[in-house]
Amino acid sequence: MAEQGTLNPLVPGSSPGALTKNMINDLLRFTKLIHKFQKVDRRVLIPKTDRWENDLEHSYQLTLTAWYLIEKNNLKLDIVKVLKYALVHDIVEAYAGDTYIYGDQKHVSSKKSREDLAAKRLEKEFPKFKSLHKLIIAYEDRKDLESKFVYALDKLIPIVNIHLDKGRTWKKENVTLKMLIEHKSSKVALDKTVQLCFIEMVGLLKKKKSNFN
Repeated sequence: MAEQGTLNPLVPGSSPGALTKNMINDLLRFTKLIHKFQKVDRRVLIPKTDRWENDLEHSYQLTLTAWYLIEKNNLKLDIVKVLKYALVHDIVEAYAGDTYIYGDQKHVSSKKSREDLAAKRLEKEFPKFKSLHKLIIAYEDRKDLESKFVYALDKLIPIVNIHLDKGRTWKKENVTLKMLIEHKSSKVALDKTVQLCFIEMVGLLKKKKSNFN
């Protein structure tokens, strides 16, 4: 029971205070953004299906995997910062779309400009979500260990997924092991733990030639 003199929004004739005014509209707008993010396909097939994974699925996997690796290996990283980076690392793609590194090179070269515009749009649409915009910038700058770790891990996870799916995506897209090594090596090198995983992964792939055409 509400205390005497307290407004109860569930009681007819009562109205919510300034704090809650328009909260549901803001929540609906932000949820629409998440839905848009979920519709962005990545060029990685979901195992045992014919559909591509989406950005929301990828971001969740990256977040959980980062948490697992940090705790399992007792990595000296700020776990909260890592998890936040992992959750938002691709959020600009809700407006900019995914950029497939082996795809049309004109599209690849426009990645930064498209994502910069998307980041500005997000800031304009959600100005009070200040920490989100700071994280987007910090992730792109990659000046701290946490952003470097997430960036490197982001490049490793698709390789692990496609390997477990017997290389279907690589075969479909005509990606060779040489292409993979050339595109990924310098990026995973930003974090030593991820780089070691990558080296081991390449060793497995060299033995698993059936993963490629």
